[in-house]
Amino acid sequence: MNFLSENHIFLFLIQFFILLGAAKLLGLVFGKLKQPTVTADILVGITLGPTIFGRLFPEISAVIFPKDIIQQNMIETVAWIGILFLLMETGLQVNFGSMWKQKGDAFKIALFGTITPFIFSAVLIFFLPAHYLVQPDKKFIFTLFIASIMAISAMPIAIRALHDLNLLKTDMGFLILSALSINDIIGWLTFTIVLGIFGQNQIDFLNIFLIFSTAILFTAFCLTLGRKFSSYSLGFIKKKFNDQSGLQVTFIILLGLICGAITTKIGIQALLGFFIAGIIAGESRDLSEKDRNVVNKMVYSIFVPIFFINIGLKVDFLKSFDLFLALFITFVGVGVRFIGAWIGVHFTKVPTANRLPISIAHTAGGEMHIVIGMIALQYGLISETLFVSIVCGALVSTIIIGPWLSLAIPRKRWIRPYSLLSEKSTISELSSKNKRFAIAELCLKASEITHLKYDEIFNPVIKREEALSSALEKGIAIPHARLKKLKKPLIIFGKSSRGIEWNSPDGMLSHFMFLILTPADDQDIQLQILASMAQKMTNTKLRENLLKLNNARDIISLWKSSRESV
Repeated sequence: MNFLSENHIFLFLIQFFILLGAAKLLGLVFGKLKQPTVTADILVGITLGPTIFGRLFPEISAVIFPKDIIQQNMIETVAWIGILFLLMETGLQVNFGSMWKQKGDAFKIALFGTITPFIFSAVLIFFLPAHYLVQPDKKFIFTLFIASIMAISAMPIAIRALHDLNLLKTDMGFLILSALSINDIIGWLTFTIVLGIFGQNQIDFLNIFLIFSTAILFTAFCLTLGRKFSSYSLGFIKKKFNDQSGLQVTFIILLGLICGAITTKIGIQALLGFFIAGIIAGESRDLSEKDRNVVNKMVYSIFVPIFFINIGLKVDFLKSFDLFLALFITFVGVGVRFIGAWIGVHFTKVPTANRLPISIAHTAGGEMHIVIGMIALQYGLISETLFVSIVCGALVSTIIIGPWLSLAIPRKRWIRPYSLLSEKSTISELSSKNKRFAIAELCLKASEITHLKYDEIFNPVIKREEALSSALEKGIAIPHARLKKLKKPLIIFGKSSRGIEWNSPDGMLSHFMFLILTPADDQDIQLQILASMAQKMTNTKLRENLLKLNNARDIISLWKSSRESV
């Protein structure tokens, strides 16, 4: 019987302290620069691994990070727990029900955004020189594998970029998330099928069919009966225990574990099981945004950094760097994903001004490419040189998406939110105590001002709200809709001193509600209003002062006096 020695545990704790501490410190810097922390995690691994620290101080490196297999496996285990839960957390962000409701445009963008990159990159990769292949006799499978990497976009990276630009809750943001959700499902199914094919010594079409059909059947079962079971279980936990014990989060983790075990047993990667588990758990209306945020914090605060740091500890990036291959993977990857989404969006009714941002949102590779590349490296399908190039391509696409998206957002006009507010459109204290009635109260005020029928306003607003909660952090909610009969934009502001449960990401009650109504044929102005309002309400002093005011005149006066901060 083998046991861990005290030295193993001591060294593991020291390693964990150094790696996680360094990742968090550098992550704070990257956060200030509006960059995803995965870049910081990789850089920490490169710095402390054989690339830099091991090369400059080999003796010290050998003491802190010895070659002992037990010691290495301790960090490796934590890293793999992290990546499995990363896939589950990614699945939690996939709103399958809402995605299905607007399947027309989202499916067009996703299908072209997946199939086009796969075909284009497969053609280009097939002609790579043979010395880049580990197994030249499996060039066809190699091509399919790398093409599947190129076809998957990084939804977590796109979500962060949209969040930073205050566009996540807009109709354009919702369409992007829906399209990326479909892209993820298609991409991960393709990846697991290709991986199953690679595990065979020779191409057997019967086995390929079995792998394909098993993956499809498992996914279909989970998204139908599995989704109902998950929704019922989470609802039961909430009703019976009020979720004070954290049982909902425990249930999600257990669901990921069993789905991962099932997919592993039937010959499909465990990653797909965790991803599907996240999707079916995320569909439950009884799973709050706060609980989703708990899972997100747990995964990204502890486990995910260790996985990406561990990559840097294993691979010598200087030794394995090939400039041509890195540039090839980067430009091909970003280019084909952009072209695919660009083609897809042209088959939709999306306004011309929004087509470029939607296409850009599909270009990031990020964590997903690195994860798949790491699996390919462990299976012996790719070399370290190609893996390093995949990492470089993923990091470059991750870094550029934020600034690129910011430049692409339409700025034909600048809307100052306060100019659309008046005493007439302000409710100084909402009488409603829940979200639905609060929205009804705001819509009734809008009906009085616009002379539109109440149902013509309430129905599209509540439909949009049920598809995706409009709650932001810090007590803010921005229910909104585009109306066919509306001639000009309107904002109805309502304040609730007691606060209303709005299913916000930070779990806070919402105190400031902005009903934003815009003409149906003008999405540009909706983007401007939502982004401007979200930016304005980041002012802590403004929020504190708004809570103190009890009449519409004082509220409007405060808006006008704070206009220079917009």
